[in-house]
Amino acid sequence: MAIRVNLDVMMAKRKISLNELSQKVGITLSNLSILKTEKAKAIRFSTLNKICEVLECQPGDILEFIPIE
Repeated sequence: MAIRVNLDVMMAKRKISLNELSQKVGITLSNLSILKTEKAKAIRFSTLNKICEVLECQPGDILEFIPIE
């Protein structure tokens, strides 16, 4: 896929665990793990909004477009 998810990078920068982020965002650990490992097919704007709020970042800090050549 051409979209890379850099959630693990932002989590490391903010020193927050997957469990803690899951609780603060209000989504299941398994759904957050799917997103983190780039296996998700989509993400709701409301979820992305909450993740950015908790991690104090912009959507572009988490999602990156990588052109496929």
